Amino acid sequence: MRQFAAAALLLLALALPAAARELVDLELVLAADGSGSIDEDEFRLQRDGYAAAITSPQVLSAIRSGITGRIALALIEWGAPDSQPVIVDWMVIKDAASAQAFAERLRAAPRQAYGYNSISNAVHRATEMIETNDFVASRKVIDVSGDGPQIGGRPLEAVRRATVNKGITINALVIAGPGGGFRGPGGMTLGEHYERDVIGGNGAFVITAATRHEFAKAILQKLVLEVAGEVPPTRYAGP
Repeated sequence: MRQFAAAALLLLALALPAAARELVDLELVLAADGSGSIDEDEFRLQRDGYAAAITSPQVLSAIRSGITGRIALALIEWGAPDSQPVIVDWMVIKDAASAQAFAERLRAAPRQAYGYNSISNAVHRATEMIETNDFVASRKVIDVSGDGPQIGGRPLEAVRRATVNKGITINALVIAGPGGGFRGPGGMTLGEHYERDVIGGNGAFVITAATRHEFAKAILQKLVLEVAGEVPPTRYAGP
């Protein structure tokens, strides 16, 4: 995987004009659930979990081990079909200082998303952000976290297919609630719903946080895997 990434970046660099976009190892959009099902305690746990993971020694080590030693990172929160606010716009993360700057912006930003559960529109918005940014990378990933199923907005399967066809991988982090939390279509578990209907692309996987308080551990594990370009032993790691 690392040799392939190096070759891909070399080809990209040779093809770029003098006034080129910036080369990074990874373009990553974190698409966090900010819908009405997320209460204030859970909302703060998510924000703090992402901030702690991004500034962790494990993630910073994974970033430094890349070909360029830098990634491009953005975070949106999603809710209703018309609600996908950008909480932290694209930043290059390359060291502890840039990671801390991202984390501080994330923690300080007000809550903006509202309404219920258009995973499809969140993925569509994240795809647009990747296609229109100022970076070039051999890997492009959308990381969706959520505690509920797709409810409205664009057809999810069509959005997933279009995104994957652009060479973008969609991973997911399921936040389970008490008693297993919300269910997916036909009564399937939320993890099964995300595995079947949400994720896609090269090496796509789902991780489940069995309780709200396991979120920080789960997002750290997930970010390390994504930055390093690795996948867990199973496509769906969850109950």
